[in-house]
Amino acid sequence: MQETNKFQDIKYKLDQVGKGFCLAKWTQVTMHLHNGLTHSCHHPTPHKIPLSEIKNNPSALHNTKHKKYKRKEMLEGKRPAECEYCWKVEDNSKSFSDRVFKSEEPWSQPFLEDISNLDWRENYNPKYVEVAFSNACNFKCSYCGPMFSSKWIEEIEKYGGYPTTDSFNGLEQIKAEGKLPYKHSDVNPYVEAFWEWWPDLYRDLHTFRITGGEPLLAKDTWKVLDYIIEHPTPNKNLHLAINSNLGVPDNLIDRFIEKINKLEKENRVSDFVIFTSVDGWGKQAEYGRHGLDFDKFWKNIDKILSKCPTVTIGIMCTYNVFSILSFDELIKGVYEYKKKYSSMDRAWNTAVSLDTSFLRYPSHQTVQILPKEFSENINKSAELAKSLEEIYHTTHNEFGVTYGFSEIEITKIKRIYDWMLSEQDENTLKRNRFNFYKFVDEHDKRRGINFLETFPEYKEFYDSCKNINL
Repeated sequence: MQETNKFQDIKYKLDQVGKGFCLAKWTQVTMHLHNGLTHSCHHPTPHKIPLSEIKNNPSALHNTKHKKYKRKEMLEGKRPAECEYCWKVEDNSKSFSDRVFKSEEPWSQPFLEDISNLDWRENYNPKYVEVAFSNACNFKCSYCGPMFSSKWIEEIEKYGGYPTTDSFNGLEQIKAEGKLPYKHSDVNPYVEAFWEWWPDLYRDLHTFRITGGEPLLAKDTWKVLDYIIEHPTPNKNLHLAINSNLGVPDNLIDRFIEKINKLEKENRVSDFVIFTSVDGWGKQAEYGRHGLDFDKFWKNIDKILSKCPTVTIGIMCTYNVFSILSFDELIKGVYEYKKKYSSMDRAWNTAVSLDTSFLRYPSHQTVQILPKEFSENINKSAELAKSLEEIYHTTHNEFGVTYGFSEIEITKIKRIYDWMLSEQDENTLKRNRFNFYKFVDEHDKRRGINFLETFPEYKEFYDSCKNINL
């Protein structure tokens, strides 16, 4: 009830300014500097940052004219069309939309009055910033693509798009939309603008998160860490986060740990979270995330948690067709690290969290393409996590904290079950299964791997997809 009242209160205050007013349009930004795109929260489609705008105003990486006009609409009581995700939630359910949730965050809510009185033309330093400096990456995950992985670009330039009905990961559309990334060795005017803006931006930050590509392969990631370590008046309230596949060479992992230890020892940030990704266990996890050495990845998590006593690792699982058979093993593995390392010194008091979301695109790799009987695997995973969740309320480890799965971790697994069983158009399902076969066959040829050896349980399903004619 207290949570509900909190969100009702912030919604009322937002609506007093305008029915479409959302603080995230000012306070939050994701900047894809490798191809010059920006958006506030993750719902509106990223838009191109005109080079002419950052020439004299580097903060136009966030404060584009496009975004300022959307702010104007919000201040005038209108609802920007690009924010339709929230309008659909508000108009078709009794739930609060992300407009409310994001505006209530500590990086938004304290600034409500100031922002509501701003002129829409004014530049504003965001408090929650995500940035990708480069698409340099040593992985080419099955559901990723050229915009976020240099390895994917190399493959597509050599072989072309996949023989699916939508020419999966072909470069033509990306080039046509001006979204082809700069090569990480090239001079990038968007990165130059970032560094011009950074000293001013840094002072006001609540949360700063570096993504990629693989950030540990980007020189600018290390430049950020050194800046924070060496700055004479550090922003000690900063929540710092870095995404990493943790599959880089050992010397980079050791260098990363060294930087983290300096940040910890000198209290230069409020907390440090590493976000990493894995979607299953063992060989089946390696199949979908090409480049992953699972044993090395798991040992690197252990190494970081043992050497960095205040760091939390958030495992982001993009649950897909390759996840469903080995997910129970991942749950058990995460539980063991929760038990071993969770402490009061870590963010959220947990060593490892599991954030499970379901893959929507590419549609030929979602769990919705599978026969319904596979849904029971998801149900069993949720029940396994639930059984381990009891420990969250009843048992403490040697550090004096509970260490099971939280309710939200379990809920995110359960909702995949409901989504998998939702109604689908038969023609769409048929096309997606056809594309699944086309993708897997080509995927194996290009990468020298074998789907059926890795997933023998899918033999009957694979054969049925192979026999589809469109």
